[in-house]
Order: sequence, then structure tokens, then C-alpha cells
Amino acid sequence: MGSSWTWRKSSVSDGGEGQCVETAWTGETVLVRDSARRRGAVLTFSPQAWTAFLGLAAGPSPAARPRDESTARL
Repeated sequence: MGSSWTWRKSSVSDGGEGQCVETAWTGETVLVRDSARRRGAVLTFSPQAWTAFLGLAAGPSPAARPRDESTARL
């Protein structure tokens, strides 16, 4: 799968333990695979779902963080 797509390795890959992913854009969907198992399973995301995932993975924006940690809700 994906011989015609350009796969890009995560910029935050660990550099040696094999814990990184690669992504590719098909023009309609975002594909994600384990860089250590390139012939393994590939996850498929809509652009909207991928954008939402990246937003959650990045954490809240500085404006959304409480200014005083004592007021933060658990």
C-alpha cells in the first residue's frame, strides 16, 4: 500500500527505539503507519479527524490554560 505516496517520519521520533510513525497524504485522507513495520497496518483519517487529533495531542493552547494552578479543575 502506498508506493506512490510520500511518507514522512514524525519530527519527534525517538531516534533509535523504533517508536515513531510516518504519515502520508493521499489527496483525500491522511495515512499513518508504524515506521518499523512499513508493510503492516495503516490507519486512515479524514483531514478533519487528523486535525482534531493533532490539536488534542498538542494539548491546550496557552490561552486555555489556567493562570493560577490552584484554580485548575481536575
